[in-house]
Amino acid sequence: MDERIQKYEDKMKKTLGGLEAELVTIRAGRANPHILDKITVDYYGSPTPLQQVANVTVPEARMIQIQPWESSLIKGIEKAILTSDLGLNPNNDGKVIRLVFPELTEERRKELVKDVKKKGEAAKVAVRNIRRDANDAFKKLTKQDVSEDEVKELEEKIQKVTDKYVKEIDAAVEKKSKEILTV
Repeated sequence: MDERIQKYEDKMKKTLGGLEAELVTIRAGRANPHILDKITVDYYGSPTPLQQVANVTVPEARMIQIQPWESSLIKGIEKAILTSDLGLNPNNDGKVIRLVFPELTEERRKELVKDVKKKGEAAKVAVRNIRRDANDAFKKLTKQDVSEDEVKELEEKIQKVTDKYVKEIDAAVEKKSKEILTV
């Protein structure tokens, strides 16, 4: 592959990766430990990802269990979960925190799907912006003794790469939407 196209494809790949990472944190009806990925806990004065200070397990389909390695962290973890946008109430028994996921209402599912589609649209816009930057860079090449035919060829190749990533974004959005709507 042409390295002039490769760098733009890498940017598109990162955009897709970012979207997928974001979609993983959106909760469907089942308990998914990845929704805790963005949560940090104050650990001896520094914000630390929850997974680095506790054992996170899914004992049941709609429950996440968090077992801190130090019992002194329970209050901090509870506070971090309450102040996050998860909308969950942690229950703790002094040793373990349990997050019980209520069944999503039809309305909430539709809201989540709308949110997923919005994120997908934003990712597609980002991919198209990368294509635009690539095309602008290719047009400048005509000033550097690159034939117009070669520039057209590069533009066609970047369009194919763009189409590929837009399809992958659509597929990721579709998959997550189905997951959310499945009761």
